[in-house]
Amino acid sequence: MANSKTRLGVSAYAIVVFVFTLASNGVRNLLGWPGFIAAAIVLAAVGGIMFLKMRPERFRWYRLPSPIYLFLALAACSILWSQYRLESVLGVVAQLLTTLVAVALAFILTWHETLRTLGTALRYVIGLSLLFELWVSLFVQHPVLPWWIELTATQEEKTPKLLYWSRDLLFDGGPIQGLVGSSTLFGFIGLIGLIIFAIQLRARLITRFAGWFWVAMSLATLALTRSATVTVALVAVVIALAFALWARRSGPVGRLPVYITGAVVLAAIAGIALFARSWVFSLLGKSSDLTGRVDTWEGVIALAQQRPWFGWGWISYWAPWVEPYKSLDVQGGIPVMSAHNAWLDVWLQLGIVGLLLFVPLVALTLWRVWFRAVDQPRRGYGPPLPYATSALWPFLLMVALVVQSFAESRILIESGWLLLIMLAAKSRFDFELPSLDAEPQRMPWRQVPIPREIAPATTAR
Repeated sequence: MANSKTRLGVSAYAIVVFVFTLASNGVRNLLGWPGFIAAAIVLAAVGGIMFLKMRPERFRWYRLPSPIYLFLALAACSILWSQYRLESVLGVVAQLLTTLVAVALAFILTWHETLRTLGTALRYVIGLSLLFELWVSLFVQHPVLPWWIELTATQEEKTPKLLYWSRDLLFDGGPIQGLVGSSTLFGFIGLIGLIIFAIQLRARLITRFAGWFWVAMSLATLALTRSATVTVALVAVVIALAFALWARRSGPVGRLPVYITGAVVLAAIAGIALFARSWVFSLLGKSSDLTGRVDTWEGVIALAQQRPWFGWGWISYWAPWVEPYKSLDVQGGIPVMSAHNAWLDVWLQLGIVGLLLFVPLVALTLWRVWFRAVDQPRRGYGPPLPYATSALWPFLLMVALVVQSFAESRILIESGWLLLIMLAAKSRFDFELPSLDAEPQRMPWRQVPIPREIAPATTAR
C-alpha cells in the first residue's frame, strides 16, 4: 500500500511538471512572472526532496553524461565575463533548477511511467488549449491579452499580435495559439502528442477510443496551428520512424544499407535547406525568410563573431532591456526573446566552446535512444525479448526536438531542456530491470507496469 501511494504521488508530480513546462507561457499569463517564478522554485524543491527520499540505490552523479556537467559549468563560469551579470545569474539558476527536476524525473520514473505521465500531461495541455480557444470564440469574441497587461483603446489598436494570448481565430481556421499563446509552440505540443498517443495506441496502453480521440485532437492541433516549422518536424519524425522500423527488420548485422541511405537522406535534406528553402516554404504557404528568422540569425551571427570562443554570457531567455539584446531585433512590434535557433543561441551566449559541449550532449542522446528503439531488449543472458512499440517514443521525440532546434531555441529552456536532460540521463544510465524494456500492459495508475512476457497470468487483461 505504501509503495502504491508513493508511485501515485510520483506520477502526480511528474504530470504537474510536464504541464508546467509544456504550457509555461500559459502559466505565466495566468500567474504573472512573480507567480511563475515562485511555482517553479516550489516544483524544483519538491522534486529534490522526493529524489532524496526515494534515493535510487544505483544512482551516482558521476554516471550522468559528462556534457551536462561541462555545459552547466561553462554557463555558470560565463557569469564572470558576462555583459549582463544579474541576468546571467538568473539564467544559470533557471537552467540548474530545470536540470535538477529533469534528473529527478529520470531516476524516479520508469520508462513506462514517463510515457504514461507525459501522455496525461499532453492531454491536459491540448484539451484545455482547445477549450480555451473555443471559449474565446464563443463567449469573448475578440482577441484576449494576458490579464496583467492593461491597455487603453488607442493602445489596443497598435498592440502587436504576438502579445495576444488568443487572437480569436478558431472559427476562422487558425492559426490558433492555445494556452501557450503561440501557434508554433502549440503546434509542436500537438506533434509531441501525436507521437505519444500513437505509440500508446499501437502498444495498447490506452483504450482504442481514447487513443484515436487524442490522435485526432493532435492532428487537429497541427491543422489549426499551421506552423511550417512543425510540419517540417512532422515529416522528419515520419522519416525517422521508417528508418527505425527498417533497422529493426534488418537486425544489428544488416544495418549498413540503413546507415548509408540515412546519410544520403540527411545530405539531401541539408541541400534542400541551403538551396531550395524558398521552394519548400512556398509549398507550405510561408515566406522563405521563415517569418523574419533569417534577419534575426544574421544579427546573431554578427554578434557571435565579436566574441566567437566564449560568447557574451549565458542568459537563457533574452533580456530585451540589456545590450546587446536591446537593439538586436524586433519582430511583430516586440523585442525578440531568442535567436530562433538553438545552435546559434549557444554560439552567441557560450561561444564555440559551448557548441563543442552542446553538440555531444544532443548527438550522444540521439545515438543512445536510437539503439534503444531498434535493438531488441534482453532479459539477462536469455534470448532477446520481442520488440517493444513503446521503445520508439524517446527516439522520435528526440528527432522532433532536434529538428525544431533549427527554427526555435526551445530545446535550451523549460520543456525542451527538461526533455533533453531527462532523455540524456535515462538513456545513459537506466535503473530499470532489463525485463522492463518489454512491452508494458495497461494497469491502474498506482501500480508499476509489468511486461506482458513476465506478468503473472492473473494480471493479464
